[in-house]
Amino acid sequence: MVGLYEGSSSIAKAEAEGLKVGMVAEVAEQSDIIMMLIPDHLQSEVYRESIQQHMLPGKTLMFAHGFNIHYDTIQAPEGVDVSMVAPKAPGHRMREVFTKGSGVPGLLAVHQDATGNAHAVGLAYARGVGCTRAGVLDTTFKEETETDLFGEQAVLCGGVTALVKAAYETLIEAGYQPESAYFECMHELKLIVDLLYQGGMGYMRYSVSDTAEFGDYTRGPVVVDAQVKENMKEVLARIQDGSFAREWIAENDEGRPTFYRMREENAAHPIEEVGKELRAMMPFLQDVD
Repeated sequence: MVGLYEGSSSIAKAEAEGLKVGMVAEVAEQSDIIMMLIPDHLQSEVYRESIQQHMLPGKTLMFAHGFNIHYDTIQAPEGVDVSMVAPKAPGHRMREVFTKGSGVPGLLAVHQDATGNAHAVGLAYARGVGCTRAGVLDTTFKEETETDLFGEQAVLCGGVTALVKAAYETLIEAGYQPESAYFECMHELKLIVDLLYQGGMGYMRYSVSDTAEFGDYTRGPVVVDAQVKENMKEVLARIQDGSFAREWIAENDEGRPTFYRMREENAAHPIEEVGKELRAMMPFLQDVD
């Protein structure tokens, strides 16, 4: 069963796939295993309003990310199993890979094992969604939450976009064409990431020119120097001590004024404008895996 709110656009999608759909409280009452797959900032409210009263002894409460358990915004009763299967890919990508007969790696953690079966049930769920086809690693809610947030902030989202924007602005300020700056700082990033994904740093360096490899060794540490690493340590510390979580929870409680302002500002960055124009000239990008 899939639990959704009334009027959700996903109801038709789920029913088209042959899944039974109900309201969240209804599904929570009827289910022995409840997997929370809604955004972090909504989970605690939905849990309190629609799920908590149905968490009877012997049931399992599962998560795909440890945020709300690790930072104590959700506290399950003692007789309930609490576990996590965290696929290492976005949901739509996970589904795409699964339908092709493969799967994405996953992390498995147990926070509370009231029945003695929490790990086995979690592993069975991981198998059901295809994670065991790629591999499942045992971890903890603490480790998954803190490393996931750090990776997003320091590298995957925050770090890489800040680096791309700074490099683009550097070239523009030096008088280069916006189109050239876009190709060098944004477009070609996928080519490098694909090589890293396929074979690590060694394979990437094998694949690029010797000139590029020499620039990698000698100029990379100039850009990402010891001070950048110290900044990363500060980012990690604010994740570990709960400061980031409190900041994000407060931002949502206040209506997300800073979040929406920063989203708007970044959407208006010149690299987004030139990128949109250039991508429109390359329709083949829509077919890229």
